Amino acid sequence: MNVASIPLLTADLPGCGGSFKTVPEDFEVEEVPAYDPCGEGQHLFLWVEKRGRGTPEVAKQLARHFQVPEREVSYAGMKDRQAVTRQLFCLPAKAEALAASFSDADVKLLWWKRHRNKLKSGHLRANRFGVRLRGVRDAAAANAVLARLGAVGVPNAFGDQRFGAADDNADFGKRLLLGQKLPRAPDRFQRRLYLSAYQSLLFNRALAARLAEGTLAKALAGDVLKKHQTGGEFVCEDPAVDQPRVDAFEVSPAGPMFGPKMTAAAQGVALAEEQILREEHLTLEVFERGRGETEGARRSYRVPLENALAVPDGADLKLSFTLPKGSYATQVLRELCR
Repeated sequence: MNVASIPLLTADLPGCGGSFKTVPEDFEVEEVPAYDPCGEGQHLFLWVEKRGRGTPEVAKQLARHFQVPEREVSYAGMKDRQAVTRQLFCLPAKAEALAASFSDADVKLLWWKRHRNKLKSGHLRANRFGVRLRGVRDAAAANAVLARLGAVGVPNAFGDQRFGAADDNADFGKRLLLGQKLPRAPDRFQRRLYLSAYQSLLFNRALAARLAEGTLAKALAGDVLKKHQTGGEFVCEDPAVDQPRVDAFEVSPAGPMFGPKMTAAAQGVALAEEQILREEHLTLEVFERGRGETEGARRSYRVPLENALAVPDGADLKLSFTLPKGSYATQVLRELCR
């Protein structure tokens, strides 16, 4: 599903307009790590600032400089290419002697420190964003939009970048599940990306339906509700009991990342999710073919917007806000800019 076709949560409010990512400095992202390195151990954490580079590209560059196999370079999350970003990378501590000699105008090692455990995907708490919107038409409108998102939550859609520049990642993922050949045999990274993109596409369809129905922040009988603090899940049996927890942002309805280990919904919610698969001429069992890459999970339909601030700067607007890991700042900007 094209992200532009997902209904806006703030459609009844005026947007502020403006454009972003005119230059990389217009879009800054900084990871909030899940933990700090302890200073000893067999792994080396690197705090890296990059400009105009993708995360996998920087990982390959680090592998070359530090003379380690690319598979031994890890990171917690993918960061935008057209941006200035700061994030952790990890590689074997034996390469520490080469850290001081690393030099690149667009990739800087701000510090490095040892740790006992390897950094793995998802090992971060959140991301802080700083965004300059250029040429806004109504700076005051941004505050009303941010207030709505802060109260109700940000629709947790997967952004367009998930689906590739040619918008074919999800199609490739479906073809992999069906055992069909692709134009080029994917490597391990591409295979995982394509399969995840297809799951993401189906999630976006389920999210779009909730937004269209006005039930983004409503507990429905049969919903899988996810706890924001712990990630725990349970099925809603009585909406009257669970709705106060939704209102308090303790839990949220969670949509399908289809796969055999996904917590099953019930009642009408389950029927709606089954309809998504029927429209694709698939059953849940087909995701078993993706093995460990499509085990399935639940993703919250909304996420909290924290520390949101909009400050006028001439004809521009300087934004700052924090989102949980795995969420897309472009969904906030879409609600603002229209």
